[in-house]
Amino acid sequence: MTANTHIPAKTPDQSETVMTEMVLPNDTNNLGNLMGGNLLHWMDICSAITAGKHANTIAVTAAVDNVSFQHPIYGGAIVTLKSRVTRAFRTSMEVAIEVYTETMESQEKVLTNTAFYTFVALGPEGKPVPVPPIQPANPGDRERYDAALRRRELRLILAGRKSPKDAPALQALFGAVQP
Repeated sequence: MTANTHIPAKTPDQSETVMTEMVLPNDTNNLGNLMGGNLLHWMDICSAITAGKHANTIAVTAAVDNVSFQHPIYGGAIVTLKSRVTRAFRTSMEVAIEVYTETMESQEKVLTNTAFYTFVALGPEGKPVPVPPIQPANPGDRERYDAALRRRELRLILAGRKSPKDAPALQALFGAVQP
């Protein structure tokens, strides 16, 4: 489904959220590293704030795609989460999130994790409501916007809710799918 044209568009910058946490002993596993579940919890909160800012209402997590754990996050580290809406559909939106860590000593930021979350906006009755479309503001935003459609089509195919022959963005990327 396409985004809503009757609602004024927003840029990805308007939804951007930056959240900072510190890895305390209660957040770590037996190796002294941040537990993955705690990180996913922080990522979900940051992404939910972003989705809510974009939709101007509560948004709930519908899917989490491509969580990448590139480096361990050690106890005592400062964790900065940055998220923004990459594309909006009728009632759902994709949020990209990046996680950076740094130590007090080095203050060098290292990208440790990335993921894509899908949220659905809910109205007062708890039913899905339309969300504003995204207006990419620069070439990077446009690239993320275009890729979001391909990820959505793939997610729907894998969930059995769409046929590959009904996925034009993926077909354009990989060539037409034969029946």
